[in-house]
Amino acid sequence: MPHPEPRGPVDSARVPRYAGPATFARLPRLDEVARADVAVVGVPFDSGVSYRPGARFGGNAVREASRLLRPYNPAQDASPFALAQVADAGDVTANPFDIGEAIESIDAAADGLLATGARLMTLGGDHTVALPLLRAVARRHGPVALLHFDAHLDTWDTYFGAAHTHGTPFRRAVEEGLLDTAALSHVGIRGPLYGPQDLTDDRKMGFGIVTSADVMRRGVDEVVQQLRERIGDRPLYVSVDIDVLDPAHAPGTGTPEAGGLTSRELLEILRGLAGCRLVSADVVEVAPAYDHAEITSVAAAHTAYELVTLMTRQIAADRAESGR
Repeated sequence: MPHPEPRGPVDSARVPRYAGPATFARLPRLDEVARADVAVVGVPFDSGVSYRPGARFGGNAVREASRLLRPYNPAQDASPFALAQVADAGDVTANPFDIGEAIESIDAAADGLLATGARLMTLGGDHTVALPLLRAVARRHGPVALLHFDAHLDTWDTYFGAAHTHGTPFRRAVEEGLLDTAALSHVGIRGPLYGPQDLTDDRKMGFGIVTSADVMRRGVDEVVQQLRERIGDRPLYVSVDIDVLDPAHAPGTGTPEAGGLTSRELLEILRGLAGCRLVSADVVEVAPAYDHAEITSVAAAHTAYELVTLMTRQIAADRAESGR
């Protein structure tokens, strides 16, 4: 049975971009379509942060900044919102006073959306949310390859004795068997650490590291080739902490580090993943109170747009191959 024609964004020639509800890219809400192939969902939770709070407001800031996104993506030669149905699924309700309960709520909400057949494009929130999202994804795909863009490793053990924070999700994910440890990569790592043991522990978990300096010295194309070889044809989850970008490109974040990627480098690396089996993704740690002129929110909106384009291209290709 053929799929219905996707419902796309509001026509900006009829309704100005600054008017109307601020759904992601001015797309329909999930309750306005029969089903979604890609669900854009917000997780306004930041109780796991270790420095600046405020990422609970990140999802809506990204939605506001996404008003200027247009329906054709020339960098990927694709019209993502015409290839598959993308809809805004609103926000997950997560208890701000109980991290454990919040993680369970996020897991259940993600699981429910994935059960409909949708892939998730999650807007955080702090990086704590990646753990429940990975739990839900791994139930459907088994251990997944992880491509993690960040200034920080996020594989520490505890903070103040707490096992679930924005600095620990990927250690927990490895311990829980959610990740394919032959296909784990950090990109954009930089800045001071607590000690060399941080890197030793990270290596033992299976992670490979591409630093921000590596991207600068080796260039995007070489880095993309390395990442694709590591990912192979495994199901892939991409997690983007916006602080992977230099503070010049993303000042509105909780733990900024000098010497980061440019927004151009990040977008080009993501575009280089075309054809990979991207099953879901997140963009997290946008803290709009520290932003200037929506610099960070705009970068995050474009990052999510490239990830959504990758997913819809793959959905369309899979349907063409199966004749549906």
